[in-house]
Order: sequence, then structure tokens, then C-alpha cells
Amino acid sequence: MKIGPRYKICRRLGDRVFGKCQTTKFTVSGTAKKMTSKRGKRGPSEYGQQLLEKQKARMTYVLTERTFSNYVKKARSIKGGNPTAELYKLLEGRLDNAVYRLGLAATRLAARQMVSHGHILINGKKVTISSYQVRKDEVISIRPGSRDNGKFKELEERLKTATTPDWLIFDLAKNQGLIKGQPVLGGSELTLNFGAILEYYSRV
Repeated sequence: MKIGPRYKICRRLGDRVFGKCQTTKFTVSGTAKKMTSKRGKRGPSEYGQQLLEKQKARMTYVLTERTFSNYVKKARSIKGGNPTAELYKLLEGRLDNAVYRLGLAATRLAARQMVSHGHILINGKKVTISSYQVRKDEVISIRPGSRDNGKFKELEERLKTATTPDWLIFDLAKNQGLIKGQPVLGGSELTLNFGAILEYYSRV
């Protein structure tokens, strides 16, 4: 997926959706603020806020509109499931996201490149599909031949300070991660309004 100027996108969305924007020097002006000024004290419209949340999520997970909307359709089609929770589960359960959440990559885009270039193993087997949905008890590790790659040069230091969500665990001694559960909506790392995102797609 081709991404435009990251600083401009972060300012437009009013959120630090890219690692490049997550610095003390970077300030977010935000579309929401601009929309408020245009509409006076009323602030952004409900539809405008829903659109903003959708764009934030799409850029956060670095997905095309087509791919993202397909996840929404799939979440809604799961019988007996909560579409909001299912959408979150599908997005978080992507292999590239799991690699990022484990701290193996600094950004989701870097994680995607690691996967597509064959650096990541699932239960000892190479998987190059970034959208692969990880499952409970699967083990994620770095291919032995890739451990001296420059991408992993500062891995040990990064892992010492990495914070993983409850559904993942990383064993630094074994240099591998374990999927110990499923992503649950409402975790401490959640910053997106998935309910608003589903409302947006119900209107388009």
C-alpha cells in the first residue's frame, strides 16, 4: 500500500497514526479541529467523525480501503458475534500486526516487510502472507538465517522496553512469541472507536 506524506496525514487525521509522528517535536493540528472551526460550536458532524475514525483505523493498520472494508463485511457476517469486537479481532489478529505488537518491528509497515521477505516463522514454518490470521498457541519466531539481518540489529534492546498486549507473550530467552489468546476489544492499547467505524460503513 502506497502511503502519502506521513506528517500531513497525521495532522489531517488529528492523531499520531504513524511512528514517524510519535515524537515530542511533532504536534497534531487535526482535521477534527478544522471541522469544528468550519461548523462553529457544533463541532464536526456525526458522519464526519465516523469518517475520521475510519481513516484513522485504516492508516493505523496500513490497509487499503478495499481491504479494510472487506474486514468490516467479514466482521458483520460472523454469526453470533459482536461485529465491533470481531472487526477488532480480525485487524489485531493479522500476522504483521502481531509481529509489531510483540516488539519485533518498530512499525506495522516494517513488520509487514519482515513477513513478506520471509523473516518470520509460524510454528517453525515460513509464512509470507501479512494478512495471515494468527491462532491461539501458535509460536512466532524469527527465521534463524535472518537473525543477523540489520532489521533485527537493535531487537534485544527494543524488546526489553516493549509492552505487549495481554493476548501475546514474548520469551526473550527463546527469542519467540506465543499467541496465548485472542485480541479482546477494550484493551489498554485501544485508541480507536470501532463502533463509529461500523456506523460509517452502515451509511455508505
